[in-house]
Amino acid sequence: MKTIAERMDLLESRLRDQNFRSSQGLSGEVSYYVFDYDPKEELYVRQRVQDLKNTDTEYKFGYKLAVFDLYELMLQLLQDEGVLEDLENLEEEEGTEYVFTTIADVLRFEEDDNQIIQYIVDHTPKEPDTIVFLTGVGKCYPILRSHKILNNLHQVMDHCPVILFFPGQYTGSALNIFGEIKGDANSNYYRAFPIVER
Repeated sequence: MKTIAERMDLLESRLRDQNFRSSQGLSGEVSYYVFDYDPKEELYVRQRVQDLKNTDTEYKFGYKLAVFDLYELMLQLLQDEGVLEDLENLEEEEGTEYVFTTIADVLRFEEDDNQIIQYIVDHTPKEPDTIVFLTGVGKCYPILRSHKILNNLHQVMDHCPVILFFPGQYTGSALNIFGEIKGDANSNYYRAFPIVER
């Protein structure tokens, strides 16, 4: 079994491969991947992603890196909608489930114009050799579900590899967050490839 450091090294090596960035060898499949890891390794993974984000990858390695922390993005969009502060009062008055439902309604999670998906599409460079990282999955569970993000994004963005950093286990057919919570019937996801084996 590889250490998390070895797996992150392998991931970074793959990102530098031109064939990987141009999706060659995937039988025409859209390049969606999951990098799953033990939730105890969250801080290490977070730091490695931050280090890579701070690197001029375009100059050093030939690719552009777009990193989206789903939790931070959700907070930013709620702030832009002017409802973030109101949600704290709502939670005290109506409870957590009501707040989760309100967030889903405000950001249109179930609609075609899902604001998170739209933001990612609008802010991802369209040039070749772009790679997208999706992080912050554990921080926004259970408000935002990984399989829904991947399914919705898969329908509207196919020009570059997308890598979801997942604190749990990806079996190749289901996303089990934190390695404890088994994916429910609706969390099955078959379109992504594990990017680095454990």
